[in-house]
Amino acid sequence: MKKIKFLMIAMMAICVAMNFTACSDDDDDNTIDNNYTIYQKAVNETVKSQKKNSKVILLVAFGSTWQQAYDAFDTTVDAYKAAFPGYDVFLSFSSAICINRAAAGENVKPRNFYAPPFWLTAFAQDGVKYSEIVVQSLQVIPGEEYTRVINYIKDFANNANGDIDDQYLANVTLKLGVPLLQDAVKDVNEVATRLNGLYTNQAKDGVVAFMGHGNPDSYDTYKANVRYTQLENALQKFNKNYFVGTVDMMGNFKTHVLQRMKAFGITSGKVYCHPLMSIDGDHGHNDMAGDDDAWDNGFEENEEGEVEDTSWKMYFHHMGYTCDNSTMIEKGLLELPAIRQIWMDHTKDAINGEPLDYYHSKNPEE
Repeated sequence: MKKIKFLMIAMMAICVAMNFTACSDDDDDNTIDNNYTIYQKAVNETVKSQKKNSKVILLVAFGSTWQQAYDAFDTTVDAYKAAFPGYDVFLSFSSAICINRAAAGENVKPRNFYAPPFWLTAFAQDGVKYSEIVVQSLQVIPGEEYTRVINYIKDFANNANGDIDDQYLANVTLKLGVPLLQDAVKDVNEVATRLNGLYTNQAKDGVVAFMGHGNPDSYDTYKANVRYTQLENALQKFNKNYFVGTVDMMGNFKTHVLQRMKAFGITSGKVYCHPLMSIDGDHGHNDMAGDDDAWDNGFEENEEGEVEDTSWKMYFHHMGYTCDNSTMIEKGLLELPAIRQIWMDHTKDAINGEPLDYYHSKNPEE
């Protein structure tokens, strides 16, 4: 089963987008521009040609290689442009593997996405120099990927590469919009309320199982995995048929969701599955709704208690539930305007808040 895995360090993402190099126009010089230079030039030109305002919003997503996800991202950019008319809006991928695969045209027509450092540098170039830069995380939980977003801003603010005008950095206003489930009370309860408003009928008809990503146990930055448990508890105040599992959180795989269902006496009936991710990409199409099936008169769990090489759809089907293509709700959270609005509210809060204390004030406390 395909799973997009994290790369070793965040800055690797800035060094890949397409596998090519270009030679200098000066044949005598015989100089070869490295990919970093090529990508930075491409982003610089994009920003310069599209700049309309003095302020800018950079949306940072992990990334994807699915057309449905690209459509969701495009719709989100359009929604931001409509809601924030005084700002230019750009989209960035933080995953190097997604950047590479998108450029190679895996699953879809090739598209170029670039890592956040390229965009931040472009925002500071001569002829642009935005007075305010708002970086909006499109992550769901404040975990490992959100940490990378914070570090991008820190490196930019500290002029890590030494290629930005220090006087500009001393005067530019930086803002950071937090992930969907940043706050353990306000955000969790608001997301639960809106999801219940969308899926009340399904929860009356059967189980609604949301599939989040989760952080691996060793990378559970800020202990963000607890948001999934908190969200399940908040949802179950509306209906006990709501459950929230993950593909990468220890102790909260689909097998553990089944255990909790049985503990509630739910041993049969429909199981609706829904990605609890910003987009319906590789995990949604394969880990949740795919046809991978390791059933052989039973399943063998690994040492973590997970059944590998089997989608949620096929797993719950073999466990005796009605779970098939008709019960797959294949929509990412950015495709749901009510949920997307919460990210946009976080952006408004960032804009209306104090200039960014990009470390202390943006890390969750619980």
